Amino acid sequence: MEWTIQELATRAGISSRTLRHYDRVGLLAPSRVGANGYRYYDPTAVARLQRILIMRQLGMGLPAIAKVLADEVDTCDGLRAHIAALEEERDRIERQIRSVRHTLEALQAGAEPRMDVMLAGFNDLYKDEVISRWGERAFQVSNDWWHGKTLDQQLAWKQDTEDLVAAWVAAARAGISPTSARAQTLAARHVRWLSEIPGTPTADGKREQSIAMVKGLGDMYVDDPRFAGMYEDAAGAAFVRDALHTYARTQM
Repeated sequence: MEWTIQELATRAGISSRTLRHYDRVGLLAPSRVGANGYRYYDPTAVARLQRILIMRQLGMGLPAIAKVLADEVDTCDGLRAHIAALEEERDRIERQIRSVRHTLEALQAGAEPRMDVMLAGFNDLYKDEVISRWGERAFQVSNDWWHGKTLDQQLAWKQDTEDLVAAWVAAARAGISPTSARAQTLAARHVRWLSEIPGTPTADGKREQSIAMVKGLGDMYVDDPRFAGMYEDAAGAAFVRDALHTYARTQM
């Protein structure tokens, strides 16, 4: 079974121009091109497009997606990672639905909605992962801390985070070594950023757990599709990981 480029574009909800662009950048080539010049896509190509669209929805840029697909050894492992990410997104949306339903039902009953319930699911994207890695207390304390901030404070925190990421990207682009003074200064800044979040091992002053956390986050920036594009591309993420590993090994 094959689809023409127009059929595939329509079914995928994208434009044929986008599919041609994916071909030009080496991301998705048609399965074959007919004598009439028409592009045709078979199930293998459609499966690859499915993965591209998933990673785009997760916020990844095209260079990062290309790197993931090029470096991948086992397609099934990649699909499992996508399923896990999509399941987390589904769970988050379900929590949001429950919180909005709570607000609606409370208002209809003439009652005051609970403030904590109203925001459940909107800022706890990584709840399950935090609990699995560092325990229920770590999530609850950090979640309470976040929801206790005013909107301006939350925006300021997010801006600080974006500034940190931008500094990492600039350093990676400069081609410096992860062990350089500049990279290690950024790693120290990263650890200070973590220590400002109550409930984390770095905030609690637990040295061994803090080292494990910093190394684990560095690994996650490279291995997890959700974070692969955070630092622009796979090379940028690897730079951050290596710098954090060095810092954890030598300075913590």
